[in-house]
Amino acid sequence: MSRNTTNKHSVYQSPLVERNASREMAELFSAQTKFGIWRELWLELAVAQKKLGLDIKQSQIRQMAKRLDDIDFKKAARFEKEFRHDVMAHVHTFAAAAPKAAPIIHLGATSCYVGDNADLIIIREALELIAAKVAVVINLLAKFAKKHRELPTLGFTHYQPAQLTTVGKRATLWCYEFAMDLQEIEHRLETLPFRGVKGTTGTQASFLALFEGNHSKVRQLDKAVAAAFGFKKTCAVTGQTYQRKIDTLVVNCLASVAQSAHKLCNDVRLLANLKEVEEPFEKSQIGSSAMAYKRNPMRCERATALSRLVLSLASSPAMTASEQWLERTLDDSANRRVVIPEAFLAVDGILEILINVTDSLVVYPKVIAARIAAELPFMATENIMMAAVKAGGNRQELHERIRLHSHAAAAQVKKLGRPNDLIGRLKADLAFAKVDFEKVLDPKSYVGRAPQQVDEFIKNIVTPIRKKYHKDLSRKVELNV
Repeated sequence: MSRNTTNKHSVYQSPLVERNASREMAELFSAQTKFGIWRELWLELAVAQKKLGLDIKQSQIRQMAKRLDDIDFKKAARFEKEFRHDVMAHVHTFAAAAPKAAPIIHLGATSCYVGDNADLIIIREALELIAAKVAVVINLLAKFAKKHRELPTLGFTHYQPAQLTTVGKRATLWCYEFAMDLQEIEHRLETLPFRGVKGTTGTQASFLALFEGNHSKVRQLDKAVAAAFGFKKTCAVTGQTYQRKIDTLVVNCLASVAQSAHKLCNDVRLLANLKEVEEPFEKSQIGSSAMAYKRNPMRCERATALSRLVLSLASSPAMTASEQWLERTLDDSANRRVVIPEAFLAVDGILEILINVTDSLVVYPKVIAARIAAELPFMATENIMMAAVKAGGNRQELHERIRLHSHAAAAQVKKLGRPNDLIGRLKADLAFAKVDFEKVLDPKSYVGRAPQQVDEFIKNIVTPIRKKYHKDLSRKVELNV
């Protein structure tokens, strides 16, 4: 079989980039961003070293500053093929672009100075982007919850009919999980350290030699470079790398978002089957190539698929962290190059889908009411019995009558496929003649404090989030496919 291998479609392209993640997240994990940050790290190292007394000329710093984004990737590839070392390849590429600075680029540093610190800078920006999008989902779910705060709906436990709740209260269950996720992400951002300027095995020996044994200047160098990139603290100690446990903690945050997304999307898929709530379905959208009537919940299905990917990826950083030998081993590198970007890209794609879905969820109140009407008679029997007792009836006799009528009505539903006629049977029974059935069967009497719980949840949980992320809440998305 002959194949055309001359165009971009002849090699594998990641669906996470092509079909799911936003452009802004994909750019964060691009080669341009990564190696551009490497050059910024070399520049800020030189700036700090000069301020602390090393013989570095301002002309060298100026030339470095002018060539931060001018990266010759073809030249870097040639150097890497020669040296078999990506950092040294980019040291030489940068040196070729800023020849005056060639003698002092990477002075005293190890590969992890640029590699690890750049990763932490990118992780921080990616977490900030994820946090903003989680806040958007929270805001949209809260709007949905408020709109439907009083709409009674059949609750389900074990996916069996249970006591009534409201559509809005159910949405707060989804929303609260994302609020918990956001709290974890914010904590990770607040505590994320910079690796800093630590040297080859974390002892800072090379920098101590550069500053002729001046420990104070080495400490100042570490703090100065961290501050240049907006980090309040550096790792207390490191080997050659920052602790890979940090990757575990970060990806666990992403996995937590994936869990919440999976729960929400599964619920929407179940409700779509019941025809109670659906994700948006576009005018020209096709649900099935064969069954033209289908309205498949493809957005939620895609989100659950990506969520499972993230959940599976979460185990890898934990194994990598546990595998690091002494001051370091290199079996982390190839794994991290895949796991960390893909976890972020996948969660970003999930959130893009959720913003689209939660902004346009469709509710069918009449279907919801019909399902309540079919199930509420059984749930209302205790209230009916109490009303009949208050009207002068005998509790035990009324209980037995309700039991017999309930079994007869259940047989009509289960064996004959007929509607639930329990209320008609009870109305025809003189023992219940004085019961106000319209009042007893008002669904709003069975939702408890659900509407008030929605109000309290929005006030106590959502409002502070809205205030903090108000600039992000107008975000809209356009799904790729």
